Amino acid sequence: MREAVTSARRVVVKIGSSSLTTATGGLDTGRVDALADVLAGLCAEGREVVLVSSGAIAAGLSPLAIPRRPRDLATQQAAASVGQGLLIGRYAASFDRHGLIVGQVLLTVDDVTRRAHYRNAYRTLRKLLDMRAVPIVNENDTVATEEIRFGDNDRLAALVAALVHADLLVLLSDVDALYTGDPARPDTRKVGDVHGEADLAGIALGRAGKAGVGTGGMVTKVEAARIATGFGIPVVLTAAPLAPEALAGEEVGTLFHPVRQRPTARLFWLAHATSPRGRLHLDPGAVQAVVARRKSLLPAGITAVDGAFTAGDPVDLVDSSGAPVARGLVNYDAVELPSLLGRSTVELAAALGPGYEREVVHRDDLVLL
Repeated sequence: MREAVTSARRVVVKIGSSSLTTATGGLDTGRVDALADVLAGLCAEGREVVLVSSGAIAAGLSPLAIPRRPRDLATQQAAASVGQGLLIGRYAASFDRHGLIVGQVLLTVDDVTRRAHYRNAYRTLRKLLDMRAVPIVNENDTVATEEIRFGDNDRLAALVAALVHADLLVLLSDVDALYTGDPARPDTRKVGDVHGEADLAGIALGRAGKAGVGTGGMVTKVEAARIATGFGIPVVLTAAPLAPEALAGEEVGTLFHPVRQRPTARLFWLAHATSPRGRLHLDPGAVQAVVARRKSLLPAGITAVDGAFTAGDPVDLVDSSGAPVARGLVNYDAVELPSLLGRSTVELAAALGPGYEREVVHRDDLVLL
């Protein structure tokens, strides 16, 4: 038995579209009920469960007579707006059979990178768990644009696991484990445990499956495992029908072992969930202050500004060669910064007012890359 699984009190489970729906779209009621049965069992044991569920776009295909997953964002959003209601309604009915309430939590990247939004997302999830409800998380596909998307729900699940300080992440898909290559080939072997990057060397990772209703594949699942294990969270990867055995601690699927102690959760999100809206070029002294001495970034150490960003957006801090050394949430709009570069905060406060005696990026809003 896997002690990392049996001892986990707070579990995040992610399930993919292909494990919930038919290839032509529409929810498979039996599969949803089977998942709810397994997770309700965990709740009955006193464990906390957060479900990250794909399937909104796929569930909306059949009602809208769309034959396959659309490529354009507008049609995806239309399908999601129809499918999300069907998805959460089906979950509500499935969990109600066990006397459990579900709560829908739809997230965008902004919800977990801006400080106020991040805290609110955590508080919502925490309160749902305290009230013995099952949070069901999905990306808010109806409003997310290409610029503010997580990209896939495997990555979202890893970041949610970090957000709620989970003890375990379980990734359920249509593949029963990580393999060294195509599972159909006779020379391919199953990988039971991954302790680090060396165990992944030489493994060919496949893309999305044949059903054509998902966006991921083994690449996104392994990347999600890297993110979660980097936060100190073990990850089990297996097929949805094997969920009961996996969550009981049996040695099915692949177990990714955590690789380090947990960093600060919000900064972990900043590093892994955001895409920079611009770049701040630092002189060598500023690089030294930010990287070695963990100081805030001041206007005096910036030599140039790239991008179109507003206060609160994530930006990369780059050295003289253009290599990113850190990412942080900027306190100024891009149009404000050029006139401030190279000047001390004392000088700026005297010339422009006390509102300018502040850091460009505060050290509490900065993570090294």
